[in-house]
Amino acid sequence: MCAFGDYPEATLEIINIVPRRGPAGIIAPSCDAATALAVHEINSGTGILGRELRVTTIDGGRCPQVVANEVSALLATGMVHAITGCHASSVRRAVATANAGRVPYLFATAHEGLDEQPGVFLLGEHPASHTLAAVRWLRREYGVRRLAIIGSDYIWPRETARAVRRSLPDPADIVLEQFVPIGAADFRSFLREPALDRADCVLILLVGAEIAHFNRQFAAAGRTAPRLSPATDENVLLAGGPDANRDLYVPSSFFLSDRLPDGLARRIRYRRMHGDFAPALTSFGNAVYEGMHALRAIAESVRSLHVPDLHRAFTTGVRFHTPGGLRDFHGNQAVQPCYLARAAGVGFAVVDRIY
Repeated sequence: MCAFGDYPEATLEIINIVPRRGPAGIIAPSCDAATALAVHEINSGTGILGRELRVTTIDGGRCPQVVANEVSALLATGMVHAITGCHASSVRRAVATANAGRVPYLFATAHEGLDEQPGVFLLGEHPASHTLAAVRWLRREYGVRRLAIIGSDYIWPRETARAVRRSLPDPADIVLEQFVPIGAADFRSFLREPALDRADCVLILLVGAEIAHFNRQFAAAGRTAPRLSPATDENVLLAGGPDANRDLYVPSSFFLSDRLPDGLARRIRYRRMHGDFAPALTSFGNAVYEGMHALRAIAESVRSLHVPDLHRAFTTGVRFHTPGGLRDFHGNQAVQPCYLARAAGVGFAVVDRIY
């Protein structure tokens, strides 16, 4: 490997950040398998800018500053060409500071919509096209008015809850709001709150295993209100079990559905590579898969991975193709459709396009 801007003859080196511990560690096997599929597909073609893609995945489930320190050490070698990943916004902000715009950083997870430093390109869904759009859909289709919010105590849940409150006709329609430490597994105090009886819907701003714990306890408590859970994937549905998933709605830019571009075909390619006993190909796995293909498509469209070149190109309306469809950017935010699905046992049934 050699310095950024002076590519080696044959390889292009990527840091991929995926949580391997904590409540979001549940997504790691799916993300690893989806990354392997993307790398295989890219390298079976012309690679990225004619070079073989090589990926090093690091654990994004640690303290944000610990992750950022490891990224800093790797960047200091001058041998890293880009950063990708699917991880918490708190990790993203620490890594963005460490990167300081040196290499492109493609963040593939839904986020809270705050401005970012140079070099950060947000492939994940903005709350306006994701959580807020889903809340509007539930209000319009099912007359949902009063919300209860349960979330983890870090930047994405808190900022998303603020955005939801600002979007409502009456902020008092949030009848209950509670944030719990990351990794919480006991939600009985929230479920016993009398104010919860007034909620038409529960907005779950938890992640990974937290969501499965909450859903099981919600069902066991005899609660029946619909729930909206922006960070739920198929792993969470499997962990919770069918009885815990009734009336659970999830927004995402991609579901494995024959109604959506590349849905069924992607599942076939994934099973052909990994076999029938592979981890489920989930929305988070698809996020990192799309992230790898977006990096390839962006580099080929701009003919560069130099951060200033990318920013200039996006201001002029450069568009690019991933297996999920045609994409472009508004500022540093990828513009893409978003869908709402309802849990169907341990899978999803897409009910509508919401953005």
